[in-house]
Amino acid sequence: MALIGVDLGGSNVRAGLVESDRVIKIAVREVRSQGSAEEVLSDLRAVLESVLVPGVEGIGLGVPSVVDPATGTIYDVQNIPAWKEVPLKTILEAEYRLPVYVDNDANCFAAGEKYFGRGKPYRNLVGLIVGTGLGAGIIANGHLYSGTSCGAGEFGMLPYLDSNFERYASGQFFLKSYGRSGKEFYELARAGDTEAKKIFEEFGRHLGEAIKAIMYTVDPEAIILGGSVSRAYEFFQESMWQTVSSLAYSIALKRIKIMPSTTENIAILGAAALYLDSRGQ
Repeated sequence: MALIGVDLGGSNVRAGLVESDRVIKIAVREVRSQGSAEEVLSDLRAVLESVLVPGVEGIGLGVPSVVDPATGTIYDVQNIPAWKEVPLKTILEAEYRLPVYVDNDANCFAAGEKYFGRGKPYRNLVGLIVGTGLGAGIIANGHLYSGTSCGAGEFGMLPYLDSNFERYASGQFFLKSYGRSGKEFYELARAGDTEAKKIFEEFGRHLGEAIKAIMYTVDPEAIILGGSVSRAYEFFQESMWQTVSSLAYSIALKRIKIMPSTTENIAILGAAALYLDSRGQ
């Protein structure tokens, strides 16, 4: 089976040809993010067509925006002002005569892990993106659950302390609390800096509280961490687990698996996985 997965970012778009659980060809193109809606669509077409081959069965797209999962219409794409409301599924299906599926990037991450990554053994999991923000996708009973307005999994918006979980359990924590990026603290921690390691321990406690909220809410078998901050897992895993261990339900604690993603090209694979999920495969 051949599929195409497209990862639309604010500055570039990546498309990949997926066969036998592997990305066998990738194309990247800069997006004219400040251009017109049609110019951005033209950039998308160009990169998609560079990996399109005979026999492709479907196209999946992951976008950093709100999506109507029923119609494939996207709204208010981050960093692309002209894309306020674009019926992307309708446009691309008419042009390429292939089934097209569109969802937000967090949902694609969860689907990618379920169909191609560490989530394969689980029917109920959460793909938690710990990066610039804190977003998540939910796999329930073996399939992606997006909610009515593609809003399921927005755990980062839950109130926490004086703000919300995103403020304390994503990259925002490092900038807003200590004035430097998580990447900078990661490099310091790797070099043995004691203060940087303590900051990651503090971060782990906040992330642990967010994970407890997720466990109380959807009770998954596994939580798979993605996003830039998850690369520093070694520096916050201990404090994160210490916090999670205070969960009230011992049986859930015994069963839960929390792990960082190890899947290469997960954004492309996740977009392609939308096709598989739609068919119950």
